[in-house]
Amino acid sequence: MNAIFRALLLSAVMGCACVTMAQSAGTNAATSAYTADGRLQFPQQYRQWIYLTSGFDMSYSAGAAGAHHLFDNLFVNPAAYRAFQSTGTWPEGTVLVLELRRASAHDSLNRQGAYQAADVVGVEVHSKDSARFKGSWGFFSFGGADAHGAAKMLPLSADCYACHAAHGAVDSTFVQFYPTLLPIARSKGTLSASYR
Repeated sequence: MNAIFRALLLSAVMGCACVTMAQSAGTNAATSAYTADGRLQFPQQYRQWIYLTSGFDMSYSAGAAGAHHLFDNLFVNPAAYRAFQSTGTWPEGTVLVLELRRASAHDSLNRQGAYQAADVVGVEVHSKDSARFKGSWGFFSFGGADAHGAAKMLPLSADCYACHAAHGAVDSTFVQFYPTLLPIARSKGTLSASYR
C-alpha cells in the first residue's frame, strides 16, 4: 500500500512539473520563429497574448483610410509585457502584433457608431532582435484572412522604420497610444527624447 501511495504521489508531482514547464515554455520561450531564409513565421497564438490597445483609422499618412474604415488591435507576448511593467523598456524577444479589422456600421441592432467586423484584413509584426535586425527592430506584414505562413522583413526604406524612430515614445514603439503602459514609461523615465 505504501509503494502504491508513493507511486501515485510521484505521478502527481511529475504531472504538476510537466504542466508548470509547459506553461513556462508557453510564456517565456522565444516567440518568433524564422525560416532558413530569414522569413518570420506567422505567430499563430498571438490572440492569447496581452492585449494593449485598439485604434481607429490610424495611419502613417493623412487620408489613408480610403473607402473603408479600419480598427487595429495590438497584442504583445506575455514575457515582454511583464518586463515592460518592471523596467519601462522592451526586452530582446519582444513581439508586437497589430491586427487590422474592417469597421462595420450597419447591423440590425446598431444604429450609430462602428464595430469590428470578423474579417482580418492584415497583420503586422514588430519584432525586437538586435542580433538579427539593424536598429534592433524588424517589421513584417502578413495578409488578411489567409494570414499564415511566413513573411519577409519589410525593407529598411519602408516608412514604418523612420516614423517609429522619429515618433515612438519608447524604443521606437508607440507607447503613447498604449494607455496602460504610458504611465509606466513616465514613472520609469524611459520616454524617448523625441517624444518628450
